[in-house]
Order: sequence, then C-alpha cells, then structure tokens
Amino acid sequence: MAQPEDEARLRAHGWLTEPAALRRYRAVRQATLALTRSLTPEDQQAQSMPDASPTKWHLAHTSWFFETFLLTPRLAGYKAFDPRFGYLFNSYYEAVGPRQPRPERGLLTRPSLADVVAYREHVDAGMARLLAGGTDGFADLLDLGLAHEEQHQELILMDILHLFAASPLNPAYAPPRRAPGGAAPPLGFVDFEGGVVEIGHDGSGFAFDNEGPRHKVWLEPFALADRLVTNGEWLGFMADGGYARPEFWLSEGWARARAEDWRAPLYWQEGPDGWQVMTLRGLRPVDPAQPVAHVSFYEAEAYAAWAGARLPTEAEWEHAAAAFPPEGNLLGSGRLEPAPAPDGRGLKQLYGDLWEWTRSAYAPYPGFRPAPGAVGEYNGKFMASQFVLRGGACVTPEGHVRASYRNFFYPQQRWMFSGVRLARDAAGPRARVPSFEDDVVEGLGKARKSVPPKYFYDAEGSRLFEAICELPEYYPTRTETALLRARAAEIAQAIPKGAALVEFGSGASVKTRILLDAAPQLAVYAPVDISPEALAAAAHDIGRDYPTLTVAPLAEDFTRALTLPAQAAGRPVVGFFPGSTIGNFTPHEARAFLEGARRLLGEGAAFIVGIDLVKDAATLTAAYDDALGVTAAFNRNLLARINRELGGDFDLDAFDHRAVWNEADSRIEMHLESRKAQTVHVAGRAFQFAAGETLHTENSCKFTVEGFARLAASAGWRLEREWVSPAPAFAVVLLRA
Repeated sequence: MAQPEDEARLRAHGWLTEPAALRRYRAVRQATLALTRSLTPEDQQAQSMPDASPTKWHLAHTSWFFETFLLTPRLAGYKAFDPRFGYLFNSYYEAVGPRQPRPERGLLTRPSLADVVAYREHVDAGMARLLAGGTDGFADLLDLGLAHEEQHQELILMDILHLFAASPLNPAYAPPRRAPGGAAPPLGFVDFEGGVVEIGHDGSGFAFDNEGPRHKVWLEPFALADRLVTNGEWLGFMADGGYARPEFWLSEGWARARAEDWRAPLYWQEGPDGWQVMTLRGLRPVDPAQPVAHVSFYEAEAYAAWAGARLPTEAEWEHAAAAFPPEGNLLGSGRLEPAPAPDGRGLKQLYGDLWEWTRSAYAPYPGFRPAPGAVGEYNGKFMASQFVLRGGACVTPEGHVRASYRNFFYPQQRWMFSGVRLARDAAGPRARVPSFEDDVVEGLGKARKSVPPKYFYDAEGSRLFEAICELPEYYPTRTETALLRARAAEIAQAIPKGAALVEFGSGASVKTRILLDAAPQLAVYAPVDISPEALAAAAHDIGRDYPTLTVAPLAEDFTRALTLPAQAAGRPVVGFFPGSTIGNFTPHEARAFLEGARRLLGEGAAFIVGIDLVKDAATLTAAYDDALGVTAAFNRNLLARINRELGGDFDLDAFDHRAVWNEADSRIEMHLESRKAQTVHVAGRAFQFAAGETLHTENSCKFTVEGFARLAASAGWRLEREWVSPAPAFAVVLLRA
C-alpha cells in the first residue's frame, strides 16, 4: 500500500488518475531501471560470454519490443527513436529482420548508456499515449510485453552475476549480508498416486503460449523430495568422486564435464579455508544448508543417479505443485539468493528459491500452435534440444511464476539460478501394516497382556531413555560407548569407501558419532526410527555437524522397512544396530529381524550389532529398576502415550513398574503391574485388569557370543569378528551377509 508521501508524489505526476494498464506498465519498466542503480556504465557495457548480454542491451531490447510490436503498428504519428536500433536490439525474430549477432552484443559501445536511457524514455512516452486510449485489440500483446520485460529483469541479474564472477575483484552487486543461516530439515519424500491428471494453463490470467493447451497425461505413482538438494549434500556427492565417476553421467554430460573441467557447481571456488561461492552479494563461504545452485541438467542428472533417485518429469512437478500455489510461497523475490528450507510438512521451496530441473525435453504440448506473425517466434521455435525447469528463483520477479510456467535451457547451461529436486518411482500401494492402535488393541486382548516395546519411543520416551543411559545402574550404554571408542578404528576398517551407514532405531544417534568420526569414508547416513520427532532432531544435528555427509532419514518401523532411502542405492551398505536393542525381541522375532535386515541391506553387506552378555542377576535387575525411578517413568510413559494418541484412560498411578530376571529365557522382563482390579478403555474398547495382573512391555535378552553367532547364522549372517568389553561384559559383533 502506498504511503502518504508516495501518494503525493504519484498525484504530482498525475499517475493516480492514469489507466490501470499504464500504471502497471510504468511499474514494470521502473523495476527494470531499479536493477541498474548499483551498476556503473562500464558494468552495463560488458558481455562475459555468448549466452549473456550486456545490461545496456537488455534495457534497449525490452524497449525495442514495445516499439516494434505495439507503438509502430498502433500509435498514429509515432516516430521511431532511431531506425538503426531495429538491427541492434532485435533478439531472434527472423520475421522482423537481421540483427546484431548475439555473441557480439558487447561490442556495441554506441549508442551510449545515456542514449539507451533516452530511448527508453521515448518509448515510455509513446506507450503512455497509446495506453491512454485503452487496450482494445492489444491487451494480450501488452501482457506479453510486460512478461517479456520481467524475464529480462531476471536475465539482467543472471548476466551481472556471471560478469562479476569473472572479475578477480569479486565485486558485489548488492550489499553483503550474512548467509541466511539455519539448517535444512531432513530430506523426505511426498508420495503421489498418479493416474490420469491434467496439466497446462487453465486459461485464467496471463500465460505464455507454451503453457498450453491444457491436456491429460498419465502418471505412474511417484514421490517428490520435500525440499531442494542442499550444498551440504552436494559436497557429499563431490567427496564421493561424483565429478569423476562416469557411471552417474549421461554420455554427453560426461564429455562436457571433462571438456570444461567441471569439479563443482558454477561460481564455487576452492581456497585454503574450504569452498566459497560467488553470489550477487559477493564471495562467501558455501553454506551447507542452502540449496545448491547454478548446476546444469547434466550435473542434476548425475547427482540424482548418485543419490539413487531421478529428476521429476514436468508433468509430475506440475501435478504435485498444483496443491501449493505461489501466493504466499514466493519467498525468494528480492532476496537475491536461495534460503534453507523451512521446517514443516509437504513440498517446500517450490517457488522463489531456484528453478528446478525436470527430465522433460522442451517440446510442444498436444495441440500447440504458435501465434501468427513474428510474436509466434517467442517460444515455439526453441522446442528442440532443451530441457524444462519449473518453479521460480530468488531473482524471479514476484508474481511472475505459476505452477504451469515452463522455463527452458540447454542441458549444459549453468549460469541461471537452477537447482535440483529429486524424484523417485513409488513402490506402489503397500500391504497395510499394523498400526499403534492395532498392536495395542491386540496386545491388551491377549490372555497375557503385552505391547511391543518399539512404542516406548515417542518424543518423551526418547528423552527418558537418554536419561536412563546416564544412570549409574544402567551399565549397557557407558560400557558399549567405551568399547566403541576403544575399538572404533578397527570397526571402521569394515566400512568401504563411499558406503551408506544404515542405523536401525537411531534415537539420538549418540553412538553413531563415534563411528562417523572414525569412518570419514562414509558418504551416506541413513537413520531409521519409528519416532518422527526423535528422527528429525537427530538427523538435523548430524547434518549440521557433518556437512559433507548426506543424511537420508527414514521414518519407519525398522523391523518392517522394505526399501533403503534413495541416497543409499547402488552403494556398499553397512548396518548399525547398537545398544543391545536386538535383545528386546523374542528369539523368533530376533531371527525374523535379522532375516529382514539381510534382505534390506543386501548380499555382502556388513552389520555391526551391539549385544549385552549374560551376567549376575543383581547387576541386571538394578539396570532396569533404578533407584531414581527413571526407568519406571519410562515404562509408564507408554500408558501416557496410549492415553494421548488412542483415547485411553489409563490411571498411571494405578500401575507399578516391575523388572524381573527370567533365567530360563535369559532375559530381563519389564512389566506394568495393576495395583487393583480395574477397567481400562482404549480406542473405544474396554479391557479388564485383575489386581496383580501385568502388562508385559519389554524383554531384554542377554547373550553369549557363541549363542548369538548361531542365531545370526540361522538368518543368513556369518560372525566375522567380535569385540568384548571388561566386566560388566558387553560385545560388539561384525556380521557379514
């Protein structure tokens, strides 16, 4: 909304009484000039490469468009500013006549910048006269001219950045600012069912001709990453030799990368303090959380292959983005650089950060017909050898993008603000797996009531378990941690270069850091956990502290995980299951888990497993019934979760925590014992508890190394090595599929 002083200025110029079309025209034209305020005449003259153009040329060409297509044929008595400008500032319109060769636009030292500004003013005056009479008969052409100028506003910033990046002075276009900071949330995927969908502009408002006609397409089920690929993830690609491994590259892309010696995205510079990147705000350190920018289609394809994913098609992108219109999502306009993705569900960074490569060739939609005359050359003539990008960038004028917008560039080009969103084929509908409600209702209905221990770990349960690990009675964590620290270098020798570490039930990933520090050759960390809250927090912290490591979390019941995250595909895989969590299973469940892990991790995979060893009953019982009552609170929190999530009415004070050593089955058992006869309601069902009756919540089996080796062998694993701590004895074993 205009401020009082702005209104006074507008009234003084008579603009408040001008037609809306003229006000809109002036706003777009003035926005173009505003982009040049920090540029010198010399800045606006130079041309850094054939694909770029001098700023001065952009200023003149956009004026030429209005003069050629609107003023000359429609404004009576209009006189061209300089007839020679038709040759100098025509871009590619064959029907209009010959033109200055594009690679030689920087040679046009004449007309001067002052002459070009005078040219713009001459055209603006003519347009004011034309628009004063309305837009009957040419409203669509005016819309095209304004959208065309907005495209050149983005091109000005693209070309200036390329020019300034070529200077040893690294000049900044805009005042330097601190990087946006923050951290990218863990990468997730949003599933889409596919089927017959419609894409293309729906006819409401302006659109370029290449956005239509609207038509139907068939989509197989697919998934899109919920955010853009980050610099930190790209550093992982580089560290894994991504630019030197031809198996990830298209043939033409590999040839181009070799010919031009690509080793990093455009504008990245390696120095003694690490990687830096040239931006419109100057040279600054690469921020791992920001989306990676200025990558070619070839690089995007290579990264996607390395990550075990692919690029989306433009139809997939548009269908998914239709639910997220740009209003309120165009966050990047005026920012001049992309920002880390915000937290939250759904697709993020669709508009206003970076144009997103698709794997779709730029081709006409069914039924496309170019407009008659020279303006028909605007898009149709370029429908060959290029690829489509979708979304919008931090240099795209606000209001200029929409879900159907089809940007397009050649696959080797890198100077545009282009980024990467991954896609993958959906696995198709999965068989329904039991839910929290299913397992609780089934367990409470048994003659001997029980609930699987995996449901302990909501956010509060995860917090309480971390507190348990600090208790003096609870030896397993500190014993295993000490063992891992002492033997980390030996354990890390089992991890191949470029491997993916898949951790089952990652929790806070505390022990993982010991392994990550000892094995810098790891390329991907894939934590699998049933608690989205705990998983997100752990993945965020690991991603922040290990910026070259690709973190690919999987919110899943690790006993039922069917597929690895896309980033782990095609890599050597190492499983990690510390904490003796395998002891929570019955022997049958443990064997089933080991069989499932073998299928998930694949043939030849290594599996590092922590197992607690048999010891005296007093030590074992104290570890699960501490003096402070933290384990009791952890056990009762399961009832609190049932109350909160399943509409239960458990009275937590009516149940006592019990820890019992079952020597026959070599396990500690945890129970919640009812103090009285009572009826409990859960999910609309009633369950009776007798006084003294228990709800069995956890087993913690204790092993011998020999006995565990036999169990693992029955599931297709071979014990390759073991490391055993001093008393209280704990073991870490290395299995091989």
